[in-house]
Amino acid sequence: MDVKTKYRFVKPTIEIDRYVFGFSQLDHIADLDGSVIIPNGMIDMMFCKTLNGKFMVGLIGLETQPKLIPVQSIERFFCVSFKPLGLDYILKKSIADLVNGGMHLPMDFWNINEDNLADFNSFCHQITEKIKALIPQKLDERKVELFNYIYKNKGEVSIHELSEKIFWSERQINRYFKQLLGISLKSYCNILRFQASLKHIKDGELYPQLNYTDQSHFIKEIKKLSGVSPKVLFKNPDHRFLQFLVFDKD
Repeated sequence: MDVKTKYRFVKPTIEIDRYVFGFSQLDHIADLDGSVIIPNGMIDMMFCKTLNGKFMVGLIGLETQPKLIPVQSIERFFCVSFKPLGLDYILKKSIADLVNGGMHLPMDFWNINEDNLADFNSFCHQITEKIKALIPQKLDERKVELFNYIYKNKGEVSIHELSEKIFWSERQINRYFKQLLGISLKSYCNILRFQASLKHIKDGELYPQLNYTDQSHFIKEIKKLSGVSPKVLFKNPDHRFLQFLVFDKD
């Protein structure tokens, strides 16, 4: 990573952690030539300032494959990474048609403007207060329990197991995932298991620590979602894989 690049990550407050994975700041994106985004199971809402002074707001759908960071002259972005419940109950929007893609949001979305990109802590506070104000009085407890169970088990769950656990039919669970996120429960869980494996890979554990069938299956799944083998991920040449930055902040 270029020395000019600045990265920050902040975990959400307990009031909103059911809906939000975290907040991030990244400066000088134009310097990250060759950097790769890999699937993380989150939905990113990005507020960006370009080098020529433009302000943009965008919503990024789920990634199911690795991709290069788009070549853009972005000076800075602040990002809110939502969990699916945040998409469902806070944004109240389906992203089924945004898999491996994104869309522009209004420039005045949530009353955030270019001036708010001057102070990351203030931005996090303002967004947190906005989300708290949007939290509904009542939630579908099946959905809450569904994601609690998936996260607790790092994606290592079957749809049959979930159906029995939360008393929701397998067909309805898959329909919910498809309609909200655009991918199946199984695909989503594979992404979470992949993300849980990254911490082990970063620590040099290049064999399955989670429930992969065997070493061959492990390598195949890691390569499918990152584009490279666990060994290359561990080496992380030129700090190419940006998700490892989150682990550096733990």
